[in-house]
Amino acid sequence: MTTEASPSAAEQNMALVDRFFETYAAYDLETMRKEILAPDVRWHIPGRHPLAGTHEGVDEVIAFFDRLGSAGFKADRIYFGADDHHVVDVHRGWSELGDGHDIDMTWVLLWRIADGRVVEATNFAQDQAGADTFFHHAFRLAPVSQRLA
Repeated sequence: MTTEASPSAAEQNMALVDRFFETYAAYDLETMRKEILAPDVRWHIPGRHPLAGTHEGVDEVIAFFDRLGSAGFKADRIYFGADDHHVVDVHRGWSELGDGHDIDMTWVLLWRIADGRVVEATNFAQDQAGADTFFHHAFRLAPVSQRLA
């Protein structure tokens, strides 16, 4: 009689982040909301662009991914590593706007996991200036006169 060992916390954490990538690729934001992200999740986006900053709570994080999806931004995993509370992923992130302003670079995310949910993620871009340029182009701000009205 063979008994299978239950997956370690590190394996469970990697499976959770893998599931995140599946839902992101399928643009399945409801599953991301209900099964992956903690209600009080914090998502840190570096840079000086319209999507930069810390997005707090599942509604803000889902809104961020909704906006990111509208820019045709895609991601493919390259590497995962994990322990009982964290996952580090390296992935290729790119866009398919087709307007000469696409992005294609390596990103690293540090994920913090608690109680089977993502509670925090911090992004690191291979080329932050390039990321800022892409996001400024993809998410243009309204003219100041319209923003102040």
